[in-house]
Amino acid sequence: MDLRAHFSRFLSAEPGRLHFAAHSHHPWPDVTRDAQIRAWDEAARLQDDKWESVLGPVLDACRAHVARHLGLPDSSTLAFAPNTHDFVRRILSTMPAGRPARVLTTDGEFHSFARQAARLEEEGLLAVTRIASEPGAECLARLVEAARGGFDLIWVSQVFFHSGFALEGLEALAEAAGEAVLVIDGYHAFMARPVDLSRIAHRAFYTAGGYKYAMAGEGCCFLHCPPGWLPRPRDTGWYAAFGALAASDGKVGYAPDGGRFLGATFDPSGLYRLEAAMRWLDGLGVTAEAIHAHAHALQERFCAGLSGTGLDPECLAVPLSEARRGNFLAFDLDDAQAWQARLAERRIITDRRGRRLRFGFGPYQTSEEVDELLHRLR
Repeated sequence: MDLRAHFSRFLSAEPGRLHFAAHSHHPWPDVTRDAQIRAWDEAARLQDDKWESVLGPVLDACRAHVARHLGLPDSSTLAFAPNTHDFVRRILSTMPAGRPARVLTTDGEFHSFARQAARLEEEGLLAVTRIASEPGAECLARLVEAARGGFDLIWVSQVFFHSGFALEGLEALAEAAGEAVLVIDGYHAFMARPVDLSRIAHRAFYTAGGYKYAMAGEGCCFLHCPPGWLPRPRDTGWYAAFGALAASDGKVGYAPDGGRFLGATFDPSGLYRLEAAMRWLDGLGVTAEAIHAHAHALQERFCAGLSGTGLDPECLAVPLSEARRGNFLAFDLDDAQAWQARLAERRIITDRRGRRLRFGFGPYQTSEEVDELLHRLR
């Protein structure tokens, strides 16, 4: 796979930069710039009427793309928002009133959920049980066992952002969840690994977005909302009323599909970029499976050449021998901050979470970039 020509604007913006942080800020393909301009031009041409297009064919196209990549039977279950924290708030707003909501999660969740949950826990509004996310191979079994204890909400990442370990077999967690609301954070899985929700689409919420592996930039996140679950979030914007029938009891009405989790007015340009990126991949016949296989091949080439660089594959949070991993490698290092700074001096862009130095791999790279990375490391 060599898609570098399709990323010409990002790759030529700073010649000589080696970007190995696809898990953090993924370069965007050139088609997304055209989409950004299209969003501007349609705003100028349609002005107020643009929303008929945004919430009509543009939204429908994005829903169709996402549903296909996730194996969802019905694209209308998808809602969109500027970030996943919007969905965190709306889901938390559905929790029972009058007592602390019982939450089961892990100690490896991203800040969009972990910070909010910790803050509400300080006020006694949530009672949170956290399962150890490492070792990753044991995490799902621990979650399944704990889930039988009875919770209001279960929130878990499909791929952990700090290690790259990927949970497989989430159907078992869905079965054990009972009456709990199950939410899967798929941000490090969507368009990085093949994802098939067909067997749990009726049961599990799923959230991700365009900022990382979908290559569409900020401002375009989505939530799959299984039918019948959480019909009336307390945190609600006026867009959630689109398509809603007037409630006979005079209560606030909600859209019957995923639209019930919509908010209010937003910058729609992210939808244009997401649709363009997904349509571009479809046109090339590039799947999430192909992207994942390409990233793993580059990871193996990288690790095979680390001798003499000072980085040791033994320090990987998830070793190459473990197939259940995402598209980045996380090195557990005492001096991770110093490593990141030294790499930046050599125009190598990486990402760090505490003592974890992360190298991300994507379709805008080939073996040439990996070899140059190894050369600069030495």
